[in-house]
Amino acid sequence: MNIILLGAPGSGKGTQSDQIVKKFNLPHISTGDIFRKNIKENTPLGIKAKSYINEGQLVPDSVVIEIVKDRLQEKDCEKGFLLDGFPRTVFQAQELDKFAVVDAVINLEMDSSTLLYRLSGRRICQKCGNTTHTEFLKDNKKCDCGGDFIQRDDDKEETVKKRLKVYEAQTKPLIEYYRSNGKLKVINAGRDRKYVSQDVIKVLEAL
Repeated sequence: MNIILLGAPGSGKGTQSDQIVKKFNLPHISTGDIFRKNIKENTPLGIKAKSYINEGQLVPDSVVIEIVKDRLQEKDCEKGFLLDGFPRTVFQAQELDKFAVVDAVINLEMDSSTLLYRLSGRRICQKCGNTTHTEFLKDNKKCDCGGDFIQRDDDKEETVKKRLKVYEAQTKPLIEYYRSNGKLKVINAGRDRKYVSQDVIKVLEAL
């Protein structure tokens, strides 16, 4: 089973990825992880990607596609995979279709006001990296480890609005692409994660 997971920042992709990987025993493949692995191992692809990153440039489609194609040929992908962070554009999706068959595209859908609330209220512990939300903190600004909870710059309201706008502009055509070929499965992600997971698993078990 070959699955793509789509969802805006704050939609719960990390949680749902964990559930899918556990339930169906699939490798979770994110482009960020692939880049880090190739760069760490100093592979030809890693060297190529690093040359762009070091210059502060976006890694071009040709390199990203080559890296994903290379990763999907590894032995652990023989029975399927979960792709997270790729494809990001219709062009990347069309190229992916040339070397892999996608069974389903799960889109974790959530309205922008809920996403804004989730992300702008997120706090992270400076000491251990634990995350929480302001609704659970109340007057307590300390983590159990004793560290202070802080707000990351990219979780500030104005930055979050920009991130969501960019995501929507990039991903809307991609969603329509997969809707048009019948691969898109839309899940309401604005509920308790338990119910979201149940719906995701139900959709995938029916494939």
